[in-house]
Amino acid sequence: MPFPTERIGFHLNPAARDITPRSILAYAAGIGADEPAYLNDAQPGGLRALPFQCVSLEWPVLLSLREAVKEVLSPQEAMRGVHAIQDSTFHRPMRPGDQLITEGQLVQAKAIRSGALVVLRLITRDRASGEPVTTTWTTSIYRDVALTGEAASLAEPDAPDADDLAAPGPDAETVAIPISRSAPHVYSECADIWNPIHTERAVALAAGLPDIILHGTATWALAGLTLLRRYGGNDVGALKRITGRFSGMVAPGETITVRHERAPSGAIRFEVRTESGAPAISQGCAWL
Repeated sequence: MPFPTERIGFHLNPAARDITPRSILAYAAGIGADEPAYLNDAQPGGLRALPFQCVSLEWPVLLSLREAVKEVLSPQEAMRGVHAIQDSTFHRPMRPGDQLITEGQLVQAKAIRSGALVVLRLITRDRASGEPVTTTWTTSIYRDVALTGEAASLAEPDAPDADDLAAPGPDAETVAIPISRSAPHVYSECADIWNPIHTERAVALAAGLPDIILHGTATWALAGLTLLRRYGGNDVGALKRITGRFSGMVAPGETITVRHERAPSGAIRFEVRTESGAPAISQGCAWL
């Protein structure tokens, strides 16, 4: 069945989360962030969460999208939805004791050659003050699913300059990151994001995948951590925004390469490539 544009504006189920030292430390450990800035909860000034941990708060809200589309898409069609872009802006770091709530809204849908492109806006706020902590625009593509009616859009993120999204040049710095066979399992539990295609090989094979695959948000976080180390001095508050397009799968057991350079605007261009040289994340850009 086609994806209905009349669902634009639909509000997803909000999810509340209390930030604890345990959750911050577990997330950092889950992506190998072993510097004291990320793992020392006795450091002067206190512990702050890596900004990429926003995805842990957003995941329960994203799951409610399945409820929003189950009446119009078959289970098989719903399974064709793939995460295409993660674009997050960080208004302030998360700290232990924060009581946060994440709200989501379906804000855009349009037909593209491969299916229906759908954009959600997710805002994580302080429950007491209502002030935003993170704003994420997440794009999914429902492959081979049509769209009813005309394309519709309530809102969209500020578009980066095309030059900032260009691929890093041949002289870009490179960092190789081995992905262990257990990395998807560790990330699933430490980030509290579980989908069996990332951990259960039988499920991945049944879904037509060659093997379990690393979460796209884990690859995105590993790239962001690389940039935070190189350009931000491991200061979790230094990163203001990071965006990237998920262009390919990362299989555990291989080594990925993060390529990065500073653009003339001051933004950091980056990409992630698999061991074979295929793109895993393209059009990556970060602002520090």
